[in-house]
Amino acid sequence: MKINLLKSLPKTWKKKPLKIRHSASIEDRILSWRLDKEYFDGNRKQGYAGYKYDGRWRPVAQDFIEHYKLKDNAKILDIGCAKSYLLDEFGKLLKKPTLCGLDISHYAITKSNKRIKKNLCIGNATKLPFEKNYFDLVISINSLHNIMTLDELKKSFKEIKRVSKKNTFISLGAYTNKKDQNILDNWAVVATTYMSVNSWLNFFKHVNYRGDYWWFKPN
Repeated sequence: MKINLLKSLPKTWKKKPLKIRHSASIEDRILSWRLDKEYFDGNRKQGYAGYKYDGRWRPVAQDFIEHYKLKDNAKILDIGCAKSYLLDEFGKLLKKPTLCGLDISHYAITKSNKRIKKNLCIGNATKLPFEKNYFDLVISINSLHNIMTLDELKKSFKEIKRVSKKNTFISLGAYTNKKDQNILDNWAVVATTYMSVNSWLNFFKHVNYRGDYWWFKPN
């Protein structure tokens, strides 16, 4: 089901200098693809330009808890967890959760909160190191469209279905017109498989994805 569970995030896109990405050099793009310090804490041409925490994920975590009626001992997996800010908020709001995260960036994992770091894995979603039907909630926010090929995406969705009991939420880069596509082309520096909204919906049918979803559109 299409549902915006990220509505509590601050509306900052209008303040972000989207045009700066147009001037990114080949060297900037190469540094971005390392998914290292330059991508998270470098300049705007290379990525986030300082991926620091300002508290924005707390209301989002609360929205997830309320929508999915998560209990204090809920098991939650965040695919593409980066520095684990969202997982950390789940840990503050729930009494005894099992929190797991996965990210391809060794740098991001090393910068995560010490309370969460022991439960974080380095890797992608094509082969998740968890048991079948283990998690009460699996989430992936603006991550699965990065780095992967279409075949890897198919494997990832299959894995997400395998490890989740029922509840899943995925946010993906999508566009409905050429203008939106051009913005994604320049903004999403490591995205490889973002598609049109209709293409994503067809993909969901192909992989039998019936979980919740939302579209990432930086405009």
